Amino acid sequence: MHNLKHPAPVAFGGGIDRRSFLRLSAGAGVGLALAACGPGSSNAPGASGEQQQSQTGTGDTYDGPAVELAFWNGFTGADGPVMQDLVKQFSSEHDNIAVKMSTQEWADYYQKVPNAVSSGRGPDVGIMHIDQLATNAARNVIQPLDEVAEGLGLDPANFPDAVWNAGVYNDQRFGIPLDIHPLGLYYNKKLMQQAGLDPESPPQDMDSYMQALEALKGEGIQGHWMSPFPFTGVLQFQALIRQFGGDLFNTDATQATYNEGPGVEALTWMVDLVKEGHSPRDVGQDADHVAFQNDKNAFIWNGIWQIAAYRDTDGLEWGVAELPAIGGEQAAWAGSHNFVLMQQRRPEPNKLQAGAVFIKWINEHSLEWAKGGQVPANQMVRDMPEFQELEEQSTFAKELDYVHFPPALPGIGDAMATMDTAVNEAVLLQKEPQQALDDAAATADKLLEENAKKYGA
Repeated sequence: MHNLKHPAPVAFGGGIDRRSFLRLSAGAGVGLALAACGPGSSNAPGASGEQQQSQTGTGDTYDGPAVELAFWNGFTGADGPVMQDLVKQFSSEHDNIAVKMSTQEWADYYQKVPNAVSSGRGPDVGIMHIDQLATNAARNVIQPLDEVAEGLGLDPANFPDAVWNAGVYNDQRFGIPLDIHPLGLYYNKKLMQQAGLDPESPPQDMDSYMQALEALKGEGIQGHWMSPFPFTGVLQFQALIRQFGGDLFNTDATQATYNEGPGVEALTWMVDLVKEGHSPRDVGQDADHVAFQNDKNAFIWNGIWQIAAYRDTDGLEWGVAELPAIGGEQAAWAGSHNFVLMQQRRPEPNKLQAGAVFIKWINEHSLEWAKGGQVPANQMVRDMPEFQELEEQSTFAKELDYVHFPPALPGIGDAMATMDTAVNEAVLLQKEPQQALDDAAATADKLLEENAKKYGA
């Protein structure tokens, strides 16, 4: 395994930094592995005779007595102050609802929340990434939101199908999407010009992309630095496998399928960029990002969260585009922040209704959130002229029709993490793509089987 270096953290997915992402992907369920094993276990976080809270009166207004809501999240990056300003504005407009926001690193958050809920000291409202919802639902950390969504009048048509459907586990809704943060193509205009390419016309398919890389190579420029790490190599793999017509798991997520033909094609393309000299060998963590900022790397597939970093880089001439359809089909990796309501030992209907009002208000005011570097999940916000004027964010929004999320399955993060090893070994030229994927898929299959038993699926 490549020795991990430790440059300055790079913001990821709305406040999660690169190190936190690696910790999460190495064991997404570690903070949830408490005494309980399955849904409804008496030892599960939030489990008690009162765990199924009443959701009556969850309309879109709150006229009850004054309440204070504890709102926890992991927005420790530049997005933190943006959310804090929204919280302050909400509180100023609602005399009977005060929201107290608490922020910690995402990896710490996902460990702390289940323990806090189990002890009866959990928050009222929280944010969770979409691939964490099923695990926390199975652990009784978060509560169903079907009646909340209905009471708020949330229309599924206002949200992309992929993100709306990904918030459902066991036929119940557990998340209300705030945003979607996809992977896109950043391109260095200065390097494109140097290679005789049109800096306003980035390549969008396999042929034009490879032609551009060859032109760059002719000028001594390695045009696509391939990362062997989850960030961003594995994210690229997850986009590419779907571009080649494949998927990560079978229909019921009982078996890994990323080692089948499309996955092998995807990883082979990534490895060939290294073998053919379009990427240095042994790219260090974040080296692709740093090289892009320093006019050494022409193309980088990275998330929407890097907009601010590149905008603040002196002298960098850059643009964004949708991911090129290397495999022939349009597909993109994406993450999403979802609002959740925590299970409570002693349900408080007033707080439940106030929390629902807070969620809807933030959702409807997510234009300011978009300015911080996100795509709002709410279509009504994306249709606003002010959002369309956000050039980079509106470009990323074009991908929402074909973004993909992991299956809504408890413990799916553990099975997903097996891809990290496969991509690492193949891109570092330690194993052939087929062998690396086969070995990882065998481990993933065992984890999927263990998780089915652990969570009672």
